[in-house]
Amino acid sequence: MKSLFESTQEVLLSKNIEHKTQATQKLRQDFEDGKLNHENVFQIKDVVEAGYPLFLKFVAPKDLPRRRLGSPLGKVALLHSLAHIEFNAINLALDAVYRFQQMPRGYYADWLKVAAEEAGHFQLLQNRLVQLGSAYGDFPVHSGLWEMAENTAHDVLVRMALVPRVMEARGLDVTPGMISKLREIQDSESAQILQLIWEEEIQHVSIGSYWFHYLCQQRNICPETTYLRLLNQFFSGRLRGPLHQEARLQAGFSEFELAALKQLATKN
Repeated sequence: MKSLFESTQEVLLSKNIEHKTQATQKLRQDFEDGKLNHENVFQIKDVVEAGYPLFLKFVAPKDLPRRRLGSPLGKVALLHSLAHIEFNAINLALDAVYRFQQMPRGYYADWLKVAAEEAGHFQLLQNRLVQLGSAYGDFPVHSGLWEMAENTAHDVLVRMALVPRVMEARGLDVTPGMISKLREIQDSESAQILQLIWEEEIQHVSIGSYWFHYLCQQRNICPETTYLRLLNQFFSGRLRGPLHQEARLQAGFSEFELAALKQLATKN
């Protein structure tokens, strides 16, 4: 039986959009069908350069142009940035499978599900860009999300705390505002895509919360104090509000965590 980790590595490193999105869906199906082994250890690379299309132009976050959603160009630029976030999310979910071995089977099933759904999100946004006369790669992008994957590569608990429960959870806060603005400018199709993504992202963050709590229980440490310690270590001065309380509660945050997050965001 082929190794889940070897198969995931191949997809993670792929730079071809069509191959990555289709192979991600196949990975999930093959694992569900029992065709991939997750029990045997596979020698992974310490540092992985995740596969991105060669035509992307990477710049520093501060060098990204600021555009207003109200203009046609601004709307396309927003959808492009969201498409890039979703492409990053494919790689992040695949790396969560590839990098952290000897986890329960359910862990791999969950993150392959996330990867497959992120691939679906990317395809929806990519198709919408084409409908609007644009394409993925027409605007510069940054690599901030993947840098966080590299910073958390040493520990699955740290990864679960900081990528789904900080980086991806930010989308739970800001996406409803984007949906409202898209509806105001009568772009119901883009709004419907973002609504679907937002609803599924709540589940993705919830998966991160579940495995974070699982790992804290395994190590006999308090999840709330551990989460706040990691926030201060990795995100000091970088948290922003407002928070979407209801979505975050659905995604596995406690009232204590939300109060602490709100306080940290208020300081910034």
